[in-house]
Amino acid sequence: MRGRIQTVVALLYPPRCLGCGDMVESDFGLCGRCWRDTPFIGGTVCDACGTPLPGSDDGHRLECDDCMERPRPWGRGRSALLYRDRARALVLALKHGDRAEMAKPAAKWMMRAARPLLRPGMLVAPVPLHWSRLLRRRYNQSALLSQALAGEAGLACCPDLLQRVRRTAKQDGKNVADRFAELAGAIAPHPGRRHRMAGRAVLLVDDVMTSGATLSACTTACLDAGAARVDVVTLARVTRDD
Repeated sequence: MRGRIQTVVALLYPPRCLGCGDMVESDFGLCGRCWRDTPFIGGTVCDACGTPLPGSDDGHRLECDDCMERPRPWGRGRSALLYRDRARALVLALKHGDRAEMAKPAAKWMMRAARPLLRPGMLVAPVPLHWSRLLRRRYNQSALLSQALAGEAGLACCPDLLQRVRRTAKQDGKNVADRFAELAGAIAPHPGRRHRMAGRAVLLVDDVMTSGATLSACTTACLDAGAARVDVVTLARVTRDD
């Protein structure tokens, strides 16, 4: 009976490509063309942010120029996609296009990238939105990603572990120094949740990393609250070429 229902649903609502809307074989997938146009990150990467690096992995910690110029407060970082081409369109659809269903496949991509960071008992948490922005947008895309990723990894998730204690201006168009200055002191542990990270490893989740200012502010808040270590994973990474 269940199989018949699934067949009827598939006939009425055939699976569509997340990127272009063409029919595909399974739900939440990409067609061949969109898959080719989506820049997944693989191979040798920066240990701090996950951006691709030339050469082969020699077993030592490798960092990109951005992370060497501005050392990160977190331990290790990974990203699933480069923020360009089809990946940029997918991120914007999740963030501004009410495409919440995209969080599930995106979390699977992030899971592959984040696997080296995962450890037993790790707490997964998203970068927070200010309440006023959350009210306008109606959902936090990073929270959707963190919950889906935690489910994939079998880890606990705390969607409100952190909070924005003041509203910050949009970061578009700001230089790196201005981005960090804008975020200074803007993020703090939720008073009723900070005990959950004491002595514990935390995995911070965001949709896009550009300068790293937001993730740095979140990491500092976690470490000040007693987290044993903090690692980060993002769906996409902006590079200097983007």
